[in-house]
Amino acid sequence: MNTARLFLFALFAAPAALFAAAPAARPNVLLICVDDLKPVLGCYGDPYSKTPHIDRLASRALRLDRAYCNQAVCSPSRNALLASLRPQTLGIYDLPTNFRVAHPDAVTLPQYFRAAGYRTEAMGKIFHVGHGNFEDVASWTVPHFRPKAPQYALAASEAPTAAAPKKKSAAKAAKKTNGAAVESAAVADDFYADGQIAAEAVARLKAAAASREPFFIGVGFLKPHLPFVAPKKYWDLHDPAKLPQPARLTAPDGAPDYAPQFGGELRAYDGIPSGNNPLDDPLTRRLIHGYYAATSYMDAQLGKVMAALDETGLAKNTIVVLWGDHGWHLGDHGMWCKHTNYEEATRIPLLVAIPGQKAAATSALVETVDVYPTLAALAGLPAPQGLDGRSFAALFTNPAAAHRDHTIHVYPRGQRLGRAIRTERYRLVEWKAPGGDPATAEFELYDYRDDPGETKNVAAVRPAVVTALRALLATHPEAKPQIKTPALGAPAKSPASTAAATPGTPTTANQDRHAMFDRRDKNHDGRLSLEEFLEGQPDPAEAPKRFPTFDTNKDGFLSREEFVNSGGQGPKK
Repeated sequence: MNTARLFLFALFAAPAALFAAAPAARPNVLLICVDDLKPVLGCYGDPYSKTPHIDRLASRALRLDRAYCNQAVCSPSRNALLASLRPQTLGIYDLPTNFRVAHPDAVTLPQYFRAAGYRTEAMGKIFHVGHGNFEDVASWTVPHFRPKAPQYALAASEAPTAAAPKKKSAAKAAKKTNGAAVESAAVADDFYADGQIAAEAVARLKAAAASREPFFIGVGFLKPHLPFVAPKKYWDLHDPAKLPQPARLTAPDGAPDYAPQFGGELRAYDGIPSGNNPLDDPLTRRLIHGYYAATSYMDAQLGKVMAALDETGLAKNTIVVLWGDHGWHLGDHGMWCKHTNYEEATRIPLLVAIPGQKAAATSALVETVDVYPTLAALAGLPAPQGLDGRSFAALFTNPAAAHRDHTIHVYPRGQRLGRAIRTERYRLVEWKAPGGDPATAEFELYDYRDDPGETKNVAAVRPAVVTALRALLATHPEAKPQIKTPALGAPAKSPASTAAATPGTPTTANQDRHAMFDRRDKNHDGRLSLEEFLEGQPDPAEAPKRFPTFDTNKDGFLSREEFVNSGGQGPKK
């Protein structure tokens, strides 16, 4: 039995011996995860944002000004948060591969708190679910909550292949797999998913207030992730003519041609130029307006959750964390979305409020992997073992203290992996194949004191700095190559002893249906149209009759949950 399995066994077998404090005396944890949120927030000094509720949270929190993700994409970043294992430790840099493929005995952050006697619950996006990846049932006391909300309110926003009024040719429609990149509609907050997530979180907090059981609740908001949809009133908060526009539209001088990216994720949306074709000024302004509007919408939903925390009296004994999974390029350097090693993609907002905390800020360098051990320390739990992160709890008493002399993050490009060291002044990126000959490496070096706009790669003219930062990089283990994903229908499983005791544990058949869902979900929007559902069905005459039966919320699409829970109600393919 390896060390991780022994540790997990000890947690579940003897929590009373491990955790000295009485459960009722332990602080609760409210973890707020926000998809694609960069620090364009009032509390981070952005004068254009309208985020009063996040700013109010910051007024009683430690604000971490130099926090960085471990990879600027959803799933690896969330693995780093929830398992405190970096992508290069796991060998997982993609979306489909579940972290338990690489580390089946990992004890996740909520799982650790669950073993300590906490009730662990989650709603919205906490782990990355989709693209073949799936929920970690061992982490939660009760099944994870997913909202049932449509992507769009307006028919004109739907994907070209699904929206008949657009009347586009089949050849042209096939180029775009998603609908509109933005939507402003006069709808209620709970029409979209984040409003439903907030309502569920409020209900869970009210229920928790009636119990003496300590809780760990994860609330995962989806916005401002694409598409930038939000009720019209949040668009109206912002004057698009006054929002900032990108100052530089080209990649850093001297950067390898493979290092930047130009928004492949965005370009799958209708109305966005294909390839690397530039976006014109009106479209750029519309997208930036959409990002700010979606952020304000998410902020308002957070406000409802925080109000419930205060109204129930739970705020007096609850640690609150707000974490963005990575940054986002808003046209800077001609780049859009995340998926790079540059500053706009890797710097994240991170607020941690503990009961009695006064507003404070720190410029200490921290990584996403540091959140897990910090929460354990703040809750008075023993230090978890086998993590990549280190606790920054000392910063609450001394925000001026140092935590790390550098952070590390990665991003792959084909066979190359860019490993980046970020210090207070510099970022060095080493590009080579994992385990490859160091002599084959190419480098990027940026000096943020002399060049805060990241305009020029100075690696060739600063050899001494490159050598010094390579020495820091050498203190880290060599990165693992991307691990191979098991064949469809055979995904990794959570630890058997934990999963077997957890309600809602997926069966092998359910896991097969997850794979079936992903094969059919051609546009990766997390739901199946009738056309997608019918593709490859062995009984084309009967299959259409099953669709309305499976569509329990009658929105004209099948969510993953609806498809998976339909189980064996028809022939499988």
